[in-house]
Amino acid sequence: MVKLYCISILYKGPTSATWLKSAYDLQSFSYFQRGSVQEFMLFCAKTIAERTIPASRQSVKEGEYFCHVYVRADNLAGVIISDQEYPSRVSHTLLTKILDDFADKIPSTSWPNLQERDVAFPQINTYLAKYQKPAEADILTKIQGELDETKIILHNNIAAVLDRGEKLDDLVSKSEGLSIQSKAFYKTARKTNACCSFS
Repeated sequence: MVKLYCISILYKGPTSATWLKSAYDLQSFSYFQRGSVQEFMLFCAKTIAERTIPASRQSVKEGEYFCHVYVRADNLAGVIISDQEYPSRVSHTLLTKILDDFADKIPSTSWPNLQERDVAFPQINTYLAKYQKPAEADILTKIQGELDETKIILHNNIAAVLDRGEKLDDLVSKSEGLSIQSKAFYKTARKTNACCSFS
């Protein structure tokens, strides 16, 4: 089943990335898992955005999921988390459109100081709903034509984008953005290699 789970827009600052806006479709997860799954998607989006150099794109395959990231030259970053059947080219074309739309509506001078609750960009929910079906995005892809000539780097797992010597387990345990329940959920999912094994 082709599925988009999450779209996030972030600002990549000098030391870390901050969330500007996110939208989720987590109905395929159990009600009790959704909070932890959402926290992990945000954690992975932030981690990968921080490790993507400006003016570049990456796609990271992790188990049954793909995390597509585009960081523009102005440090505005977009991340899409999808299942592995959702086409990468469509994801990257969609990221370009979303970030262009966001930049048109929200002045770049405000990005470094914004917090997600202060950002009025309801269009992100429209994009998430509309592009659940890649066929809908085919029109967007045709209009866009060839994606800009930026090469998309594909990694087989999140460990490939971490800095040398960094371990995902350590990042998870140190993360202030993950609740105790989500850290426990991560450990359990990692042991059983189930659900959202972003490891």
